[in-house]
Amino acid sequence: MKLYRNLVQLCLVLLLANCSNPTNTKEVKTSLIKERKITRKSTKHSFFKQLADSAMMLTADHVVYDPTYFLICYPNGDVPPDKGVCTDVIIRAYRKLNVDLQKAVHEDMTEHFNAYPHKWGLKTTDTNIDHRRVPNLMKFFERNKAQLPISTKATDYQYGDIVCWELDGGLTHIGIVVDRISDYSKRNLIVHNIGGEQVLADCLFNYKIIGHYRFKPK
Repeated sequence: MKLYRNLVQLCLVLLLANCSNPTNTKEVKTSLIKERKITRKSTKHSFFKQLADSAMMLTADHVVYDPTYFLICYPNGDVPPDKGVCTDVIIRAYRKLNVDLQKAVHEDMTEHFNAYPHKWGLKTTDTNIDHRRVPNLMKFFERNKAQLPISTKATDYQYGDIVCWELDGGLTHIGIVVDRISDYSKRNLIVHNIGGEQVLADCLFNYKIIGHYRFKPK
């Protein structure tokens, strides 16, 4: 009996020693570090999730397509809330995240005016309209290293991505990819305004893609 008690005590000692082993503590710390890294990785794209959500919110607003030239304030200027064009979808989605593309585009154009398209005969910047032109936004995203490859694979276009198209007659168009999937095509849907309102549509490959961007301000 005494021998049995001694063996039990020895087992308990060994068990307690193993529980306080520094190696196990190190493994616990390593596990926590891995968990934090996974958390950081999963939140790295939270900006683009918020951007996609902002675009989705715009579909609830009643907006009539109106390409009229408006005089707007600067910075944070916007056309009347019930009016807009395709670029206003992008501008308004970013503005919900406190990113003012009007100001950002204007500042870059002021310093690098010749780098931007000169399709409209302008000789200087115009804070009322510069940021509301698709070619200017494309150049701005490109200059900010936000350009991504143009692909025919739908899964290459993730929520928060900006897509630009060429329409008939050389017109340009722009929209934003959101995290809603089409039941029919299984593609991510697009929020855009192509002549009606700010709507959700399955139109990724309906037109010729000429630009693909993923822009997050520094």
